[in-house]
Amino acid sequence: MTQITWTGLLLLVLCANAQAQERIYRCGNVYTNTVTEAQAKNCKLVEGANVTVVQGTRPTQAKAPVQASAASAGPRVNTQEQKSRDSDARLILQSELKKAEARQAELLKEYNNGEPDRRGDEARNYQRYLDRVAELKASLARNESDMAGIRRELERLPASLAGR
Repeated sequence: MTQITWTGLLLLVLCANAQAQERIYRCGNVYTNTVTEAQAKNCKLVEGANVTVVQGTRPTQAKAPVQASAASAGPRVNTQEQKSRDSDARLILQSELKKAEARQAELLKEYNNGEPDRRGDEARNYQRYLDRVAELKASLARNESDMAGIRRELERLPASLAGR
């Protein structure tokens, strides 16, 4: 029994010594545990906290970007094929714009200047009617912004295809 007690006591003393830390002094942004250096630089003793200092690495200077050669950029598309792609893109955008404009007309008709016709389920529940009006208004705004985006995309396409 005494051997277990002595072993436990010995472990307790060793752990206490392992956690003990030397005095740390702060000299501006530099920390030291050398007493003579701390006295020479008029450093202040840091009390009540453990100090961990991690040395940072210096950032490397950015090098100028290397110009990619035409061969590594990938194969180029010939002019005729590119014009074909652009005209296909224009047709797709125009059809999307027509769909969005038709949807906008339907929404405007249903919205009826902010006073849409009430449905059967909204006769007794006025809040449901107000919610539907708010949804219609939001749909109108979203559809308008969609049409504006499609128009911007059409303007970005090459002008040579505008006459088609």
